[in-house]
Amino acid sequence: MLSSVAVVTSIPSPGISSFPLGPLTIHFYALCILAGIVVAAFMTNRRLTKRGAEPWVVIDICLLAVPLAIIGARIFHVLTHPDFYFGEGKNLWAVFFIWEGGIAIFGALIGGAVGAWLGCKWTGIRFWSFADALAPGLLLAQAMGRFGNWFNQELFGLPTDLPWGLEIDYQNAAWPAGLPEGTLFHPTFLYEVIWNTLGVLFLLWVGKQFRLQWGRLFALYLVWYSAGRIVWESIRIDPSEIFFGVRTNVWAAIFGVVVGLVIFFVQKRRHPGLEPSPYQRGREWSADGAVHSQNTDDFVDVSAPPTSDVNAGTATSASAVK
Repeated sequence: MLSSVAVVTSIPSPGISSFPLGPLTIHFYALCILAGIVVAAFMTNRRLTKRGAEPWVVIDICLLAVPLAIIGARIFHVLTHPDFYFGEGKNLWAVFFIWEGGIAIFGALIGGAVGAWLGCKWTGIRFWSFADALAPGLLLAQAMGRFGNWFNQELFGLPTDLPWGLEIDYQNAAWPAGLPEGTLFHPTFLYEVIWNTLGVLFLLWVGKQFRLQWGRLFALYLVWYSAGRIVWESIRIDPSEIFFGVRTNVWAAIFGVVVGLVIFFVQKRRHPGLEPSPYQRGREWSADGAVHSQNTDDFVDVSAPPTSDVNAGTATSASAVK
């Protein structure tokens, strides 16, 4: 039985997860996700414009990236939880009932990456420039979105008697069978919030300190987020498909770490210099006072043939590399 001290110092869960607004039902989970998207867009816009991109070009990219991220998140969730939607007595149409919950971040990353790539082709922004600009804001958005799990009282961890144990309503459908009322659980949402917030600070620091470009900062985002997710996912007790004794999202997180490391070292080898511009060659946008490549106009991709960048207002050649 848990001590009274643990109960007093535990983390309570909200008693409400939604509220009516006219004919609509507004879910706090959705508000957390939307707030994260807005914050990420503002941060990415600021970081891209400092590089010399057109202000708010990020909106054009988000028009494709955000919907495809939501679609990818839903598809990944359905594929990794087939028993929820397929089989005797199941409503197949529930696959499309995204408002009832059920999205996966790793699916969002895949769908969002496809949408961002298409958006970058559309706007002329280099995909890796956008990815690097996005990385800190994306991690912050994920931290904000996790508060939605707190409101929904879902995706919590194993039972614990630690002082910061999370209270869950005994009537909650996710309550593990056989556990007595009053049991506390690991607040995995809070662990991820803290880890992701620390990751934002790390990415901002390391990106500025080492001037990471060509996707290397985004690669570190993948490694950081996925490494933490391996731990938090391993102590969660919500239903999940198991392969070789490991939850599917743990496998996805391991894959995320590997992909991040591959991107980092491959891009470091392919592009030892700095990006000449956040735009693809021939698609440059210029404005008075624009600063390109974080005041690194003299640096170019040494793997590229010599060119004359008229729109950027600088002559770039192999001899300009420092």
